[in-house]
Amino acid sequence: MRLSAFFFEIVPISGFFIGSQYYDLIIAAFISLLLSLFVMATFYLVEKRISKFQIFAICMSALFTLFAYLFENDHFVKIQPTIFNGFFSSVLLIGILNKKAMMKQFFGSQFFLNDDTWYKLSLRWGLFFLFLTIINEVAWRNLETDDWVFIKVFILTPLIGVFMLAQLPLTLRGRIKVK
Repeated sequence: MRLSAFFFEIVPISGFFIGSQYYDLIIAAFISLLLSLFVMATFYLVEKRISKFQIFAICMSALFTLFAYLFENDHFVKIQPTIFNGFFSSVLLIGILNKKAMMKQFFGSQFFLNDDTWYKLSLRWGLFFLFLTIINEVAWRNLETDDWVFIKVFILTPLIGVFMLAQLPLTLRGRIKVK
C-alpha cells in the first residue's frame, strides 16, 4: 500500500469522528459513507480497480447507516462493526477449516502471493477480526456513545493499522513474480 493510499483510508474515519463531535452518530455515519464512496471512486480513477472487500465494506456501511436513519436508532451504527468483523472472521476461519485461503478471494487481484502466505494471512486476519468483533461488542454495550466513538477512532483504527503493518514482512516474503 502506498502512503497516499493510507491517507485516503483515514479520510472516512476522520469524517466519522468530526461528524460525531458536531452532529449525532447517524449523521456522522452518513459523512463517513460519503467519504468512503469518494475514496473508492478516487482509487478507481487512479488504479482502474476496486477490491471486493472495499465494495462489501461500503455496502455494509450503507445498509446499516440507512437502517439507523430509517429507524432513528444509532445502535445500527454501533453494531455495524460487530456484524462486519464477525462476518469476515467467520468467512476467513471457516475457510481455514476447509483448507481454503479466503483472503485470496478478496485481495487476489491486488496482491500476488503464494498459497502458504494467503493461508497464514487468512488465519491471522480471521483471528484479528474475531478480536475486533468482541471488542466492539463489549464497547458499544458498556460505554457511552462518545466513549465508544473514542475507542473506534483512536484505539481500534490505529490498532488495525499496526496489525496491517505487522503482516507486511509475511506479505513481502510471500510475493510471487507476475509476468
